[in-house]
Amino acid sequence: MSTIGSQMPRTSVEAVQRTARTAGVWFILTFVFSIPAVLLYDPVLNDANYILGSGADTQVRIGALLEILTAVANIATGVVLFPVLKRQSESVALGYVGLRVLESTIIVVGVVSVLAVVALRQDGAGEGGADAVLLGRALVAFKDQTFLLGPAFCAGFGNGLLLGYLMYRSGLVPRPMALIGLIGGPIACATATAVLFGAYEQESPVNFLFTAPEIVWEASLGIWLVTKGFRPARLIAETAPGTAQEPETA
Repeated sequence: MSTIGSQMPRTSVEAVQRTARTAGVWFILTFVFSIPAVLLYDPVLNDANYILGSGADTQVRIGALLEILTAVANIATGVVLFPVLKRQSESVALGYVGLRVLESTIIVVGVVSVLAVVALRQDGAGEGGADAVLLGRALVAFKDQTFLLGPAFCAGFGNGLLLGYLMYRSGLVPRPMALIGLIGGPIACATATAVLFGAYEQESPVNFLFTAPEIVWEASLGIWLVTKGFRPARLIAETAPGTAQEPETA
């Protein structure tokens, strides 16, 4: 009996740390997928006459696939972390998962608009003139707005404010690191709102500066979870459903 009892906590701790590392991998994958996608989209986003030209359709389609994978990775981070985060606040944890789903939905809508430009270019085969150019620009502008409302605003509120709060409250990661998200998230939302109302351009250095803390938070969180896991892993395992709850230590 004593041997079995001594093995159970270890198994529980290992399971908790596997959850942390799985979540960390998904966070890292959001960067692995999303950054190349932006680069691959360059021809369609920055060439006003793309819909009339020869096009780099295969390149753009690969970018679209990577953005779909980014959306999947976004949702996976919320789903994987939810069983642990709900022990701090189930309502906030649900809000975090919901925002990740919303962000991913907006991303996919943006992907559709880009693929629509490619489809129209192929169907028109360079025809349509000014009307085709205007339609292509409209779809690209639509894509820009989905990026503003999805990865910018929703990520700032979800990954920054909500997840930062849960991580800071629980101490699952170093609190100074969680504080970056807790502060950077609202700043990212504020700068996205400023761009929405025309204070400055989305590609401006000011917007990047205000978004940087949120990017640092998400990147550092992914790396920490993969390399270190959760800090009070033993307490998480011991406070799992069906076990006696102990107070959290610093």
